[in-house]
Amino acid sequence: MASMPRLIVGLGNPGSQYEKTRHNAGFWFVDELSRHYRAGFRVESVFQGELAKFEREGNIFLLLKPATYMNHSGRSVGSVARYYKIDPAGILVAHDELEFAPGLVRLKQGGGHGGHNGLKDIIAHLGSADFARLRLGIGRPAEKHQVSHYVLDNPGRLEGEQITAAINQVMGYMDEVMAGNLEKVMNRLNAR
Repeated sequence: MASMPRLIVGLGNPGSQYEKTRHNAGFWFVDELSRHYRAGFRVESVFQGELAKFEREGNIFLLLKPATYMNHSGRSVGSVARYYKIDPAGILVAHDELEFAPGLVRLKQGGGHGGHNGLKDIIAHLGSADFARLRLGIGRPAEKHQVSHYVLDNPGRLEGEQITAAINQVMGYMDEVMAGNLEKVMNRLNAR
């Protein structure tokens, strides 16, 4: 049974050169959450990332953007989770997903890393894969050898609009997600 996600992590790479790249879809999502809930990010060097806090229905929620670069995201996630005593089931990680077309978004509880280096590192640092994932579709290049260039490139205008639309779609479900109704949201979101 999924619990309420007290820590919502967006995956991406720090720095203006990566800001608009496909790999930063997770950052775009938590940035939108921070605007929606009026929670400003602050650089927290002790956690190797940017952290924002807000309160809803008497519960404190944390938003995190690791500043460790994608492949070392687990350092930041692990240190925040340990400090705030949040177990993996209380974490939601938003990330770019090559397996889905731009605009497609899915929510799932637990699972493997599917070759995603950010997820792989988080699993290693938490010692568990039992966290929820928000998978934001970015599509994939025609050739497998182009993947690293593709994820670090900016999406085209239409693709960018599709990813933004998917993020906005999820925003409509976030109150339910934060109330711990992950299963209900999964059924609705994943059926679309």
